[in-house]
Amino acid sequence: MGGCFCIPGELRLSLGPGKETPSKDPATSSPEEKEKCFLPQNMIPDLTLSFSVKSRSRRCVNGPLQEAARRRLWALENQDEEVCALFKDLSARLVDIQSQEAQFLITFKTMEEIWRFSTYLNLGFVSACLEHLLFDHKYWLNCRLVEDTEIQVSVDDKHLETMFLGLLTHEGHFFCRATCSMAQPAEKEGECLTLCENELISVKIAEGGSEWEGVSLVTGQRGLVQVSALEPLPLPFHQWFLKNYPGSCGLSRKRDGTGSYQIGRGKCKAWKEYERAEKDELNFHQGESIEIIGFVIPGLPWFIGKSVCSGEVGFVPTRNVDPDSYSPMSKNSAFFSDEERCSLWVLGSDRKAESASFLHTLAHTDITSVYRLKSQPEGFREARPGGAWEEPQAGGSRHSSSSEDSHLEEELLSAASDSYHLPEPDDLDDPELLMDLNTYQEEEEAENFAPILAFLDHEGYAEHFKSLYDFSFSFLTSSFYNFSEEDELVAYLEASRKWAKRSHMTWAHARLCFLLGRLSVRKVKLSQARVYFEEAIRILSGAFADLCLVAALYINLAAIYLRQRLRHKGSALLEKAGALLACLPDRELSAKYELDVVAYVLRQGIAAGSCPLEARACFLAIRLLLSLGRYEEVLPFAERLQLLSGHPPAVDAVATILSFLYDKKYLPHLAVASVRQHGPQSAQGTSLPIWQAHLVLQNATKLLGVPSPSWNEVSTMACPALRQALAACEEQADLRMQRALCLILSKVYLQHRSPDGAIHYLSQALMLARLLSEQEALESSLCLAWAYLLASQAKKALEILNPLLHSLRETESVTQKGVVHNLLGLAFQGEGRGHRAAKNYLRALNSARETGDVRNQAVTLANLGHLTLTSWAQQPTRDYLLQAVRLYCELQASVETDMELVQVLLWLAQVLVSGRQLAGGRLCYEVALLYGLRHRHLKSQLQVTKSLCHFYSSVSPNPEACITYHEHWLTLAQQLRDREMEGRLLESLGQLYRNLNTARSLRKSLTCIKESLRIFIDLGERDKATEAWLAAGRLHYLLQEDELVELYLQAAIQKALKSEEPSLALKLYEEAGDVFFNGTRHRHRAVEYYRAGAVPLARRMKAVRTELRVFNKLTELQISIEGYDKALEFATLAARLSTVTGDQRQQLVAFHRLASVYYYLNMGEMAEDCYLKTLSLCPAWLQSPKEALYYAKVYYRLGQLTFHQLKDAHDATEYFWLALAAAVLLGDEELQDTIRNRLDNICQSPLWHSSPSGRSSERSRWLSGGGLAL
Repeated sequence: MGGCFCIPGELRLSLGPGKETPSKDPATSSPEEKEKCFLPQNMIPDLTLSFSVKSRSRRCVNGPLQEAARRRLWALENQDEEVCALFKDLSARLVDIQSQEAQFLITFKTMEEIWRFSTYLNLGFVSACLEHLLFDHKYWLNCRLVEDTEIQVSVDDKHLETMFLGLLTHEGHFFCRATCSMAQPAEKEGECLTLCENELISVKIAEGGSEWEGVSLVTGQRGLVQVSALEPLPLPFHQWFLKNYPGSCGLSRKRDGTGSYQIGRGKCKAWKEYERAEKDELNFHQGESIEIIGFVIPGLPWFIGKSVCSGEVGFVPTRNVDPDSYSPMSKNSAFFSDEERCSLWVLGSDRKAESASFLHTLAHTDITSVYRLKSQPEGFREARPGGAWEEPQAGGSRHSSSSEDSHLEEELLSAASDSYHLPEPDDLDDPELLMDLNTYQEEEEAENFAPILAFLDHEGYAEHFKSLYDFSFSFLTSSFYNFSEEDELVAYLEASRKWAKRSHMTWAHARLCFLLGRLSVRKVKLSQARVYFEEAIRILSGAFADLCLVAALYINLAAIYLRQRLRHKGSALLEKAGALLACLPDRELSAKYELDVVAYVLRQGIAAGSCPLEARACFLAIRLLLSLGRYEEVLPFAERLQLLSGHPPAVDAVATILSFLYDKKYLPHLAVASVRQHGPQSAQGTSLPIWQAHLVLQNATKLLGVPSPSWNEVSTMACPALRQALAACEEQADLRMQRALCLILSKVYLQHRSPDGAIHYLSQALMLARLLSEQEALESSLCLAWAYLLASQAKKALEILNPLLHSLRETESVTQKGVVHNLLGLAFQGEGRGHRAAKNYLRALNSARETGDVRNQAVTLANLGHLTLTSWAQQPTRDYLLQAVRLYCELQASVETDMELVQVLLWLAQVLVSGRQLAGGRLCYEVALLYGLRHRHLKSQLQVTKSLCHFYSSVSPNPEACITYHEHWLTLAQQLRDREMEGRLLESLGQLYRNLNTARSLRKSLTCIKESLRIFIDLGERDKATEAWLAAGRLHYLLQEDELVELYLQAAIQKALKSEEPSLALKLYEEAGDVFFNGTRHRHRAVEYYRAGAVPLARRMKAVRTELRVFNKLTELQISIEGYDKALEFATLAARLSTVTGDQRQQLVAFHRLASVYYYLNMGEMAEDCYLKTLSLCPAWLQSPKEALYYAKVYYRLGQLTFHQLKDAHDATEYFWLALAAAVLLGDEELQDTIRNRLDNICQSPLWHSSPSGRSSERSRWLSGGGLAL
């Protein structure tokens, strides 16, 4: 067994900071070299914790899940409160999150932090807790994926050891083992310690010296010790235990190894003769066969044996028997019997009734009596459990959860009571001895003591002696009565002891000394108790017929020796008491200070390096501390035992204790992780799985992170535990609990809009219900039909409901018929059969009115209103919904009815808004929001807030109100931890603030955009992130922060270029140019983005239309800054590209701009030709006033340039006449007057008379004439 107690990867300290120390004699190492080994050089204060998501079936990394976990981690980098809280539970401190490398940087401040973290790491709790952090509900709902996935975490063990050694030496007081024997130097006699190899030393560091102050745990002597002769104990648990439970380890300075590394039983052979030194020891010869009583445990110098030859029983020195001659234990367990193992399972099995009641209450639904509202997202509702599930108090204070109620505390503390309280007399069997002490107060005659002496002088053990030896000590109060003070009882027992001694009644004498010793311990008269116990052992003179008495005597006396620190007197007895304590199975607790003896045995295990003995001592400590109700002290021993015991039976029992303790200490991550690591077990029937499911449901709710979750909210993290409980119930054929678990699992799936999973479990629940009762079958049928309706499978719902209605016709249950009619209405409505739906709704309404159920009437009227809403019959819809609202207002307020009212108010608001009754619609929306706020129901608030944002943005625009509700929407997204929604809302809020166009609003807009940028980067949404970079640059431009504008614009473009998305980069180049192009400052900077960025990319991608649009913008920009030469170049290129597109409108725009450039350059003939080209591209018939206005303006411009630049008055007149005709068609009187004035001025000008009439035919028409192309 001992060889199997290995802990892979457990934290162990090496002397060197990086590599293992070479195996050489420590005495040959220099003091300076040895001291440096204790002090880490250049120690990095942080530890890297890496993780990878593996598939068990494929034995490789699960790529999609790994990427999802990395992205989730990325999202947590900027908001790491949740990660910090997780690592705080794991006793570590978060330094940094490195999502790209899928790792965390953590650090530790104390030795205890490293110890606890390394324990959680080796127990697998760290990886299980990371599952809680990194995966969403979709993962937990996928049963196969959860079973196939594991998170593997890794740390640098050497670095962790170095950090631990550094913190250990920083504290200055720790425990070491002597690496070699060392005698006192002659020159320092009396100052230095004499050491034996492997001796344990308590050390205090003295700075700047090669010698430290040490205290031997074997002799208790104090003195100086060479640093070179010390090696720190490698396990943090050992350091913690020896510091918190000080005392001697009791090993002989001439310690020999036991020669065995396994726990043994059966028979063994002596390989060396032994002659006893004490009467309680066994004589034997070499080769003699010895029967082992109990077990042999490596690390203990004694065990109890029986000579096969002589039949004598006594202590046998372990070193004198052949370890290969006895049978090793086949199981790697600290428990010697099933009774011992089950003694820890009591924490789970005792709570089966409460846990089962909780699960049944959670699964219970009111679907058979309460109607369902159309499209209710929460699925089927449950009846509120009357106080069965207490929510943790607000404020974050850690306190015991409801899983530790008063009756459990009383049961666990009952054994710890110093007052020997007995059960009620009716619950007791008749005692074997019943003494009236009032009869014997005056006379001390022999016959007065005969009954007790006869009773106690039985040789060997009898069942009625159990109350004499056990911890409760119930023998006294069950066997003696009529005494006023305890001193009377002591006096009687003392007199009895004298008569037993006088009569040579050995067993009565010994047992009376034992009773008197225990009474003395009760009065804390330890010296007197020691005398009684020593007398009893001396009287027995090595008799082992009553092994329970012998064990109780030795352990009680050993506890007193340890309390009084009588190391010199009791070393041999301590070792034998340790053997009786550890080697005998199913031994009852018998000593008030038994924990001291258990600690002594554990120190022996540490000193001997015996993992089996250490595990056994940890189990004994756990059992004892639990019986005393000292839960805070149990956890370290339970965690250590879990590490030492690798076999499932041990893991089961201890994992149950760990889950209970983590829940009690309000460590929900660890409580859930311990159950997850526990795995499926069927050995204990349904008790343990049901209790675990209850525990996980409570603790997973604490991990939801949503403030004030509704009472019926079930976290998806509970799904694995619920499935394990379901499998256990299937094995045990517990039909009722199976059905309850199926209903709870279906509820989880419905909460997260996964109807397929819900339908699977509800179908299973229906099959089980048919085997139970008609009522449960009806309930399950209705639940399944409702799930089909929520899954938009109305046809399958009808297949269930129609036979159900037929079967109910013979019953008198009006309510149940109404429930079915209401669901039938929903089903027919889902199939689009409105007439049939209305009939069923009316029948349901009549049933509700017949029973006087106001709530069901309100639901039916609301469903009727929704039915007529789809037909847009506003008047009946409004009437139905208003009646429903009035009825809801008559009901007593509750979460369920108020959430239904919220949905009805939303429908009513929709009707009122569509009828342009905006004030009434707004009132309905705002009242609905108030109900959501009242109950802190986030989902309903979210639904209403979306409607209000739409109302104030599109229906009744109000920018300030729209911003207010968007901000509330943002708060809800943050509370729901929906980062994607939060990013989109910040983006929308940024746009809303920007539209206000004030300095303050622009600043708020910039804040929103930058926050959205961080979120989009965290989520890995490159497109959204680049848009946010660009929007931030645009806002910096509006705020005239020019030094930051280029920074953000270039960042957006570089992100797109690095992602190798040319289309996105092209879009960003153009939009970055637009920032300056549409602005009023530094407009020339747009050229860089257009000409050097957008144009080359557009040509590479052959995006002709984008290139054309950019050249048009460049033309317009150059015209505005009077760069006409450049404008001509860009306009010509734009005109050329427009002919390639084949789009007349694009050609018209391009040639119009080209004409304008020629006009500004005073190139009249070219300008005239281009304008005429644009006119030729216009439709032959005017189709809108805008076209007439365009004609008027172009002809007016032609008239102007012909008269002023070409000096042709007659052609100018013709153009003006055409412009006047267009103005007349347009009906613009002012424009007509302007043109007439121009005509009058031309006719009166000298040019009219001096120029020949009409020279337009003499001017070339390169473009408009269809001749020369560009």
